[in-house]
Amino acid sequence: MIRAQNIFLIGPMGAGKSTVGRQLAESLSYTFKDSDLEIQRRTGVDIPTIFEFEGEEGFRNRERQVIEDLVAEDRIVLATGGGAVLNAENRQNLTARGVVIYLHCSAEQQYARTSRDRSRPLIQTEDPLARLRELMEERDPIYRQVADLVVSTEKRGTASVVKEIRRRLEAESG
Repeated sequence: MIRAQNIFLIGPMGAGKSTVGRQLAESLSYTFKDSDLEIQRRTGVDIPTIFEFEGEEGFRNRERQVIEDLVAEDRIVLATGGGAVLNAENRQNLTARGVVIYLHCSAEQQYARTSRDRSRPLIQTEDPLARLRELMEERDPIYRQVADLVVSTEKRGTASVVKEIRRRLEAESG
């Protein structure tokens, strides 16, 4: 039996945090939460609009508050934004309140999954793949430092990833 009170998914955009999170929550009878969707719900606008008017710093402040609120809940699977781990307070809140799982995939896989998605302001550049590689280089060590488990989503279906997470969580708590 899995004893994790909360499960927090971290990793880069396009790693599958929301998709895996929804199915994982359903399989555990947990509540699924997505920090980006919660920010949009609270503000009434999409992420690109927040970036446009408040910049990345304004968005990160909102993200920090939302994560602080959500980690206080029980029996949730939380999909965080790719940059959530950049904030020390977020890292502390996540590690203190649940099991942190890093969903990992290559920049190339991220690009394949996100290249047509206009709602991702950090990759609206001349060379989105190069930007994804830069972000991965900067963030991968932080993801690994914060994570209790690292699970690859590279060229894998959601059901396979969920099954691996469940098996590893059960092994950890057994």
